Amino acid sequence: MLGKVLTWLLVLGMGAAGLALLLGGVQLVAAGGSFYYVLSGGALALSAYGLARSRRWWLPLYGALLGGTLIWALGEAGLDGWALVPRVIAPAVLGLILLVPAVRARAKPSSSAWLTLPLVATVIIFVAAGTLGREPYPEFDGTEPVTVADEQDGEWRNWGRSLSGERFSPLADIAASNVGKLEQAWEFVSDVEPYGFHSFEATPIAAGGKLFTCLDRDVIVALDQDSGEQLWKYDAKPDLEGVFAANCRGVSYYLAPEPAEECQARILFGVHDNRLMALDAETGKLCESFGDKGAIDLREGLGDFPKGIAFPTSPPALVGGLAVIGGWVTDGLDTDEPSGVIRAFDAVTGELAWAWDYGRDDDPTKELAEGETYTRSAPNAWGVFSGDEALGLVYIPTGVSTPDYFGAHRTPGSEIHATGVVALDIATGKSRWHFQTIHHDIWDLDVASQPVLTGIEHDGRKVPALIQPTKRGEFFVLDRRDGKPVYPVKERPVPQNVVEGEWASDTQPYSSFPNVGGAVLREVDMWGVTPLDQMWCRLQFRKFEYQGEFTPPSENWAIFYPGSAGGSNWGSVTVDPVRGLMVSNSLYMADIGKMIPRAEVEAMKYADGTTSESFAFIQEGTPFAIDRRVFLNPLGVPCQEPPYGRLTVIDLKTGKKRWSLPFGTAKHAGPMGLSSFLPIRMGSPNLGGSLATAGGLIFIGAAQDRQFRAIDIGNGRELWSTELPAIGGATPMTYRSAKTGKQYVVIAAGGHPGLPGPSGGSLMAYALPEGE
Repeated sequence: MLGKVLTWLLVLGMGAAGLALLLGGVQLVAAGGSFYYVLSGGALALSAYGLARSRRWWLPLYGALLGGTLIWALGEAGLDGWALVPRVIAPAVLGLILLVPAVRARAKPSSSAWLTLPLVATVIIFVAAGTLGREPYPEFDGTEPVTVADEQDGEWRNWGRSLSGERFSPLADIAASNVGKLEQAWEFVSDVEPYGFHSFEATPIAAGGKLFTCLDRDVIVALDQDSGEQLWKYDAKPDLEGVFAANCRGVSYYLAPEPAEECQARILFGVHDNRLMALDAETGKLCESFGDKGAIDLREGLGDFPKGIAFPTSPPALVGGLAVIGGWVTDGLDTDEPSGVIRAFDAVTGELAWAWDYGRDDDPTKELAEGETYTRSAPNAWGVFSGDEALGLVYIPTGVSTPDYFGAHRTPGSEIHATGVVALDIATGKSRWHFQTIHHDIWDLDVASQPVLTGIEHDGRKVPALIQPTKRGEFFVLDRRDGKPVYPVKERPVPQNVVEGEWASDTQPYSSFPNVGGAVLREVDMWGVTPLDQMWCRLQFRKFEYQGEFTPPSENWAIFYPGSAGGSNWGSVTVDPVRGLMVSNSLYMADIGKMIPRAEVEAMKYADGTTSESFAFIQEGTPFAIDRRVFLNPLGVPCQEPPYGRLTVIDLKTGKKRWSLPFGTAKHAGPMGLSSFLPIRMGSPNLGGSLATAGGLIFIGAAQDRQFRAIDIGNGRELWSTELPAIGGATPMTYRSAKTGKQYVVIAAGGHPGLPGPSGGSLMAYALPEGE
């Protein structure tokens, strides 16, 4: 009886799947795609018919289908195991089920060999893919620790450890030889009620014998460096109305060079209701002499705007005694939004020194007249800034002029300063130079990464360089004194088929420095869990607009790759200046988008001005809204094949990649947001950053598999890992305890709303056991 039930379930399932493949395959062929799905769908449906009627030929037919599938799959994917999964796994599993005696009895007795042979071949192919097809580790020896002078005495005083943003620590107590013994030293768990999804992605500061960090809802804490015990806590009690995410990436530490009446050492931070605040680093109490009793109102000069669309998300940069701060503006809402103004305040008194946006470059020190605002809709800068005090410059990574996906209305000043890096004179606020990474950005590819300042040797000369990572995966290496490219930048033609009323730049800049951008997508790169959802993705790929990078937004669905999350995002890159190596974790996820004509949007509006549809960007004041999303199939799986993340090390001495490997496993990846629990290297989505040490190690969380890893910077080998309570969507840091001298490595494990997984509020610290 059970055999009969199983047989008829197989008949129905095979028949339905066969018809779906056949019908979808016809559409795919009509769109110029592969013939495989038509042929396999027909063979599968015919096999179901044969099974239902107990025909002698149905099992050999399915065996021939599986054998043909193997040949086709190898022709398209080679020995790439993850690329073979949707092509082969489901047909092979079905083949095993068909060999169940009760089912096999409905075929010719001697026909089992027709199916057994391709099943054995499938196993052999996947074994080969797991060995020959796997990207090997480079053949470099393990990295030995080096001794480096430490001006910070083991502390971590800035978000990127120094104003340069290199994220390199001279500490080497933890090295390749002993990192495998690393164990959890302590865990600090936030007791702050989260605002929506946890937004805990902060990098703590280690200074003055304490750790300082921000939690959800703009709560600041000081912790004991050896136990994680809370020493003091300050709640800024922000008004979060309208704020979509109360994320904080960190705080800043400032030690006043002259004796001060209060707060000799202070913590400065931005608040989501637009305040800049200062606290005494010893007590956590407000610095009453800073601004207005410890706070500065950053709404001044911004004009009218809806609550919650503009706020600081990154710590102020402390350069030349000034706290320089920008902020997020929810671009994509309107052509008339607040300025993304950059302001500098005296770090002790809070007095405004200057305010820069492109409309105030002539005199950033000029005070606003009554009723005057900063330049409306000027590009914002929500990432972390860098500074060179010797050159007297602060470096600002800039975003897109609002709104993101339509820009015909933008002013010339807005055009040249958006999506790039601007060097401002710390004394005057004037722009010394600027460099643009995209011209007329209509893809939401704002520069989120902190510019990294380091010295490199190029063409026989030592250059004080600035490396600007981008969401495109391009790295622009500039002389930070004047903004001129160290590695040549060439302009290349790009697609021009824009929507009515828009225009596109004829060319876009490409650096000759190695990049981590993804290759141009093809139909064979489309992915899934089964042949059915892979076929769906292939059909969408054929239907959508796509001419490679810089495909313009269209009234038809269009593919944007890289997507708006990168490439490189706010985690930036890490530089080991001693070994001359740069570390980059990169993301590979395509977006899709469709422009919605304004008339259609207006027709959807209710009386209160809301619409019956949810658009990623409403773009009021332009002819179009846009519906934008990640390119996923109906099972919630990316439509492009892995890897979705890579970790790459580039040799700054040679200007070549030293190694590049898929980063992260499939452990917490799967359809419908489920975890597969497969600890197999895949290259997982990741958001966050890394650090490097004199011990020859990279420490990084960031990946969707929730692992925190130590990796040999020289050869990419993973030397240690541990599972975090949530994704470590932050940049880690390391320090030497002022009290015990022990080296700790710390990362925030808060999860990330852009990646599947639990939220959290833990700060995790790791150290070697006593006696090591």
